[in-house]
Order: sequence, then C-alpha cells, then structure tokens
Amino acid sequence: MNPSPAPETPLELRRPIRELPDGLISQIAAGEVVERPASVVRELIDNALDAGARQVTVRLLAGGVRLIAVEDDGMGIPRDELPMALKRHATSKIANLQELESVGTMGFRGEALAAINSIADCSILSRASGQSQAYILEGHSGELRPVARSTGTTVEVRELFFSTPARRKFLKTDATELAHCIEAARRHALARPDVGFALWHEGKLVEQWRACQGEDALRQRLRDVLGEAFVAQSVTVGGVADEVVEEALDEADRVRQGPSPRLRVWGLAGTPDAARARADQQFCYVNGRFVRDKVLTHAARSAYEDVLHGQRQPVYALYIEIDPTRVDVNVHPTKIEVRFRDSREVHQAVRHALEDALSASRAGQASPLPLTTTGAGEVPASWGTSDSPKVAQTRMEWAQPAMQFEVRSGYRVPDPGLLWSASPLPTAAGQLTATPAPTQAGQGLPEPLPSGDWPLGRALAQLQGVYILAENTRGLVLVDMHAAHERILYEQLKTQLDGGMASQPLLIPVTFAATPLEIATAEAQIDALQALGLDISAFSAHTLAVRAVPAS
Repeated sequence: MNPSPAPETPLELRRPIRELPDGLISQIAAGEVVERPASVVRELIDNALDAGARQVTVRLLAGGVRLIAVEDDGMGIPRDELPMALKRHATSKIANLQELESVGTMGFRGEALAAINSIADCSILSRASGQSQAYILEGHSGELRPVARSTGTTVEVRELFFSTPARRKFLKTDATELAHCIEAARRHALARPDVGFALWHEGKLVEQWRACQGEDALRQRLRDVLGEAFVAQSVTVGGVADEVVEEALDEADRVRQGPSPRLRVWGLAGTPDAARARADQQFCYVNGRFVRDKVLTHAARSAYEDVLHGQRQPVYALYIEIDPTRVDVNVHPTKIEVRFRDSREVHQAVRHALEDALSASRAGQASPLPLTTTGAGEVPASWGTSDSPKVAQTRMEWAQPAMQFEVRSGYRVPDPGLLWSASPLPTAAGQLTATPAPTQAGQGLPEPLPSGDWPLGRALAQLQGVYILAENTRGLVLVDMHAAHERILYEQLKTQLDGGMASQPLLIPVTFAATPLEIATAEAQIDALQALGLDISAFSAHTLAVRAVPAS
C-alpha cells in the first residue's frame, strides 16, 4: 500500500516577488477609477473642462457600454503630446508636490485615460490651437495619423470592459447605465453654467443645457437642470463667511492658526416644505468639484434640525470657495471625496450660512395670528369661537385592543400595528372647542373614562381640521388624522398582498415628473410593481404614468 503524498510545505507554496506587467497594473487601477460607463463620462468631462471647453457633447450607445464619445471645443492636444496622453501618470496639470497641494484643475492624477485604454478600445482625436491639422491616436496600436477636425478634442471609448468580461457582467440595464451617465453630466452642468452640455443616446438628444451668461446664470442653470419647482421653493444662500468662521474658532485656535483665510459659501437651499424622502437633490461643490463629504452633509442637516423633523431630507445646491491649500482632493481615485485642513471652520461656515438664509426666509413669511378673546382665554381668531363650547363625547373605538406609545418630536405616535375609526366630531373644520373651567365642584367635569383598555380614550376636539385631541388615563394625545388614515390603508394593503393584490385600471393615467434613474428603475422593477397592483410606465423622457392602482 503506497503512502499518501506528503502535503506541500509553505516554502514550496511560496511564489517569488516580481513586478507586475504594465497592462495588469493599468487594469488594477481601472478597477478603482472606472466602475461603470458614468465613471468614464465623468473623467472625460473633467478633462474637457480643464481644456477650457465652452461646449461639451456626449454621445452614447447602449447606455455607454458600446460607445462613449465626448467632444469639446477646448484648446486641444498638440501632435507631439498625443502619445503621452494614454500613458500612466502622464499629465499636464501638475509637475511637483507644491502644485499637487494647491491643485485647481478637475483632473490631475494622470491615470484616467490610461485606465480606460486598458479595458476598452480607446482613441483620441485632437487639434490644438494654432495647429493646421488634427490628428487621431489609436489607443492599442499607437498609430497616429492626420484627420479633419476643428480646434478641440474628441475621445472615443468603445466596448467598455471588453478585456475584463467579468466586470461587464456586473453592469445594469442600458437604461440604468444611461441614467447614471446623465446624472454624471448633470453634476458638471450645475457647477459650470457658462458651459453648454448636450447628451445623445442612440442618435437621439436626451438632455441639453445651454450656456448661461450674466449675474443670474447659476439660477438659470439650476432651473434648467433641477426644475422650476426647485428654484421657486428655495432661498438664496450667499456671502463671505469670514466673520462666521472667526466666531466658530475659540481664542486658542486663533492664536495657533492665525487669521482664517477667505471662505465663501453660496447657492440655493430648499425651504422645509420642499424636503424630500430621499437625499437625491443634495449637491455640494468645493472649488467647482462635486463632492460627497460627511462634514458638509452634517453641517447642512444641522442647519435644518429646528425646521425639519423625522426622516425628511433637505434639498440644496451649495458652492464652497476655499483656498486650495486648505483642502486635499487627492484622497480617492474618483476625486469625489475631499479632506479639509480645518473641518470645523468649514462646518460652521456652511451651517451658519444656511441658518441665516432659512431664518431670513422665516422672518419674512411669519406673521402673528390675530387673537380673539373667548371664555376659555385668548386663541387665534382663525380657530373660530363658540359662546358655549362643549366637549365632544365621541370615543375612539380601536380595532385592536393593545397599544403602546412613544414620544417623537413632541407628540405621541401610535404603534404601527393599530388601526382605529371614530364617528364624526361635533365641531366644524378649522375650529377648536374647549371645556371652560368648572365654577363649582362637580360641575362641567366630563364623565369618567370607561373601564378597560382605551389607549386613545375619548376625543375632545378637532384642531385646524387636521388633528384630533383626545384624552386617556395617561394624559392628552394628539392624533394626525391624515397619518392615521394612511396607516389604515397601509395595513389593508399588507393584508391583501398575502392573497394577491387586486388592480384597478385608471380611466385617465396620472403623470408625474421623474428623473432618468427613476424611470429606469420603474422599467427594471415592472414585475414587482405589478405584484403590488401598480401599472407604471414611462410616458416621456422625464415623465412616468400611473395607469393602474390597487383596487382598495
């Protein structure tokens, strides 16, 4: 009987240390820079803006998987420098560490074009200013030949991830990838209102934002990109934040750091009424670069904490101008993250700028309600009066016996599993009824609550036609009738879902505005929506139509 072979020792498994080939290095780098077609669009638009372009055109096929072509009218690339453009760590943006620490261009790492060329079929067609002819460089062959073109550059990227097919399998549908490409272009368009942008997909123009000039250029670009409603429901944020920053620093900080450099915050911030359920309309720019930074997000949320409750998300487009030496943009290959040298002063500057804008808006809108004197004291006149107010004796009858309360934002919220119904209150909508203080012992007191478990007890009044004021053994309870009704419907829908949701077609479809990503999501999740009794489809490039809803 032959003995089993001895296992290999760790020494035998050891592989020698060697340098990776340049092609593999570029593909590894591409994994950090290029996540999807939108990443390529972002990098190429960055280069176009750095070249001084005033018009940028993006052409896509199959959501950018088959073709991404970005054309600009910038200064172009000279013929002798074209071969260098596709090499790793080759750039015209920086030359030494000092320039890296104060970089003011969108691109500077010298990795994007080399990374893209390693995973796709790439070519660059360019004509530099003052050059009599344009030239095209084929990425893989290195062939350089003359062609016809006006001043500017065109970069074409074909068959993205053709050399890394495993990465290509992770891409979503063409509609979803197109939506991400449009979003990447939108972020650049919001930062540069002086530049025109056009996006074509499969030969059709899907988005176009014309260049804006003048003092109102930024507001006009925000209106074009985010819609009239965003601008109409926003307040202006502006001013230099020097004084705000100095107030945020204590005496020790000022002694240690010296005078704070100029820091400016401006833009538009949505009113509390414009808040959304998702944080999909929050745009922050640092020196013209779109960033996602926890410091800025927290500062904005802090400014809204007194006027926005729950999970509602504010909307805003904020632009921060700061000394480039006080912010590090060389944090992540995608350049979407930054690090501030003094994050606290930036946090305070953004927060106070937003608070000042929001407080000014509230001061202009606030007007005290006229008061009227009644037997129960002074109440706003809009609530109405009654010569002999009576207590509503209607009791709230609950569909489920047990209930727990918790306090959220100053009012009690019923347990989500509880449904309730009540007979109409004997008060007119918009009126408040109250019980006058009893003049004698035992007079004017409401009858005691019945025995048993009555979590919401007895209804006392209807406030502003929106809330029901009730009392129980633990005190007063304020019920939002609209929220309670939504909860009833929600529980009914959950019950129906177990046995199949009945759908009711609408005679006239209901349409609403939607982003390209929302439209792509609705198309991708059509089966799930139909299971919920909803028939939602695209009505146009910016509109969704609801054609059927749950029968209940």
